[in-house]
Amino acid sequence: MTSTAIDRGLDTELAADLAGAAFTLAKRFAAGATMWSIAPSWEPHAQHIAVEFVHPVIMGKRALPAVALTGPELVDLVRVSVRPGDIVVAVSGADDAQVRSVMRRSPAWGATTIWIGSGERPDAGMADHVLWLDDPDPRVPATGGFVLFYHLLWELTHVCFEHSGLLTTPQCTEDVCVTCSDEGRLGEVVTASADGTAVVRTARGLEDVVTTLVEPVGAGELVVVHAGTAISRVEGDK
Repeated sequence: MTSTAIDRGLDTELAADLAGAAFTLAKRFAAGATMWSIAPSWEPHAQHIAVEFVHPVIMGKRALPAVALTGPELVDLVRVSVRPGDIVVAVSGADDAQVRSVMRRSPAWGATTIWIGSGERPDAGMADHVLWLDDPDPRVPATGGFVLFYHLLWELTHVCFEHSGLLTTPQCTEDVCVTCSDEGRLGEVVTASADGTAVVRTARGLEDVVTTLVEPVGAGELVVVHAGTAISRVEGDK
């Protein structure tokens, strides 16, 4: 019988990661989010996650909007599906090119990300929440570890719903709020023009952005936007 890290129980750090991810899910769902799940190499995991959240197994628990995205062009599927405030949950290894691309672009789409996997960890900051089994055994995805992760996520999310006062986001009431001031935001170029401007998708929606500092730019490239100007490119996985 295969023994994996999950068989030895959840350590304190992993338990805290699960609790933090569930709290984020509860806040996003309370605000009207849809969850989109992907698992390029293990599509049944994506489908299982969606079923877990949309079809409650305990009477009285609310159904939550969740959809599994499958197919060969996952980056494009997520791009056209996700809305600002939504959630993307991925199940894959850290080297999966499609998932890496989705994770890099999700801040520009306004999506919160959760990455479930095993083996070598993804780079720090690649996802908002990383739920990981530090076990190099390639058979781990076929064991119950990942299933336990999203079962616990579902249960803990509903625990958070029982404390609705924690799920509201404070609103700025001052004339000037540092938190709400313009900052460097990730954007994905939608279309570029010859006049030094481009339509860029950010978490705020589509914006007309000056691109003279980073030209030339093309559709799909990532840039940092500040005060209506693309101030730098973001290099990395396509």
